[in-house]
Formats: sequence, C-alpha cells, structure tokens
Amino acid sequence: MKTAGQLVVLGSINADHILNLERFPAPGETLTGHRYQVAFGGKGANQAVAAGRSGADIAFIACVGDDDTGERVRQQLQKDRVDITPVSVVKGDATGVALIFVNGDGENVIGIHAGANSSLSPEMVQAERERIRGARALLMQLESPLESVLAAAQIARESDTLTVLNPAPARALSDELLALIDIITPNETEAEGLTGVAVKDDASAAQAAQVLHDKGIKTVLITLGKRGVWLSDNGNGQRIPGFTVKAVDTIAAGDTFNGALVTAILEGKALVHAIRFAHAAAAIAVTREGAQPSVPWREEIDAFLAKQE
Repeated sequence: MKTAGQLVVLGSINADHILNLERFPAPGETLTGHRYQVAFGGKGANQAVAAGRSGADIAFIACVGDDDTGERVRQQLQKDRVDITPVSVVKGDATGVALIFVNGDGENVIGIHAGANSSLSPEMVQAERERIRGARALLMQLESPLESVLAAAQIARESDTLTVLNPAPARALSDELLALIDIITPNETEAEGLTGVAVKDDASAAQAAQVLHDKGIKTVLITLGKRGVWLSDNGNGQRIPGFTVKAVDTIAAGDTFNGALVTAILEGKALVHAIRFAHAAAAIAVTREGAQPSVPWREEIDAFLAKQE
C-alpha cells in the first residue's frame, strides 16, 4: 500500500562555500570578494529540504562523512522536516564540498568535491529497496553515482513509484535509464545535451521534448530561466511562465523548483498548477542568498501565490 504523499529523494549533500564577487575572475586573476558564507547544499539535499519545507512527507537516501559538517547537516535536515533515517555516515570520508562564486548579476560558477557522495552505492540503494517500493514518488539528480541512480529507478519502476529525474549537473545518460523515468526536468543546456537539440524558443523546446518522449519519458519539463517552463505531456506542449522578481542569487532555484514540484504533484495538483506552485517557490528562493537558507516554507509559498491572484 502506498502511503499518501510519501516521497523518497536520492542524492547528494554538500557544504557550500560561497564567495560573492562583482564579476568572475579571469584565468590567473585574483579578485577580492565582498561576502563569504558557508551554507548547506548539494542538489539532493536542496531538493529534499525544498520538499520538506513545502509540505511533503519525505525521506532522504544520501551519505555524509564522519565529520562535524556531516553531523550538522543531519541535524539541520531534521529541522527541515526530512526523515534522515536513510542518510548514511561514511567512515573515513569527508562530507561533499562545493566551491561557489556568485557575481553581481546573481549568476554562479561551481566546482564540486564529491566526498562521501561517491559512496552512495547500488548496494546502499538495494538496502533501501522497501522504502522506494513503498513511496509514491522518487526524486533524483546526477551528483550521485549513475549506477545507483539506475538501480533506484529500476526498483521504482517495478513498484509503480513515480520516478522524477532532474538531470543535473549535465551528464550523458543511457537510454536504459531514460526509459525508466516518468518525469524529467532538464534546463536548456541539459536538454540539449540529452537530445542534441539547441533549445532557443518554444518550437525547439517542443522538438527536444519529443526526442525525450521517444526515449520513453511521458512528461518533460524544460526549465527556461526567466521564460518559465516548457511542459510537454505525451507530446502536448505549452509554456508556463514564471514570476518576475529581483534575483539576488540563483543558487538552488532549480532545486527548489524540483522539490516543490513533486510535493504539489503528490498533493494531487494538476501539472500546470504544480508547476505554478514550484515557480512560486523558486521565485522566493532567488530573492535570497545561499542554497538551503533561501528555500521557502509552505506558508510563504501559499502567501506569494495568494498575492498573484
């Protein structure tokens, strides 16, 4: 029996070291930043937190190192309404790290050390088999080993668990994996990498979506930045615009969108309304700095949407 609203997120946990600069340095150049902070991030954790804060009943399959950072991350996740029972502590390894520069326009460049994230093995996924089987949805990204993402998708398919893949950061993916995905949420760059179609407008977004449909994916959401999202459900496409806000920092905007999106789907919202809910969550997130610190709570999302009516 599937429990109502049960979501499993499988993914990464990082400590984000964020430096704000007026512009990105050129090779060999040293620039002085004006703000430095350490915040918890990692695509998996960001999406888990976004789901937890927006109201999902969520458990998180992930790994941290046996260090102080890992312990602090686990404590913070619990405060964000995330079940950390399946978060493993990897002996002798460090919690993952991301080094992030943010420029004056709120854009970012990121380098990552996987650390304990690389220990999320297919065996670890198999140990959580019943959890995935009992869930109504599984949400994944690509900062975890691909063989583990595939193993989880296979378990989900066997048990009719809705499988959502945010294919970020961009990587080549096998047709075997793509055929197991129910909903995929690439941005323009990731969509081009997966399909060979450069996404420049609605027509090319529809073309890229069709390539993914042909690989067996029923629902394709291509995120288009300020232009919103191209939704293609079984080939029926439409663009759903986002909300206009002043962006301070776009870190975790996509992750916030994904976590809120799946929460809304599990609550039975139609896809168009689920996307609008996710747009609202992401719009709030970009007006704040950092990854998880920027993720809004349910009350904030509902209040934001109420003002748009």
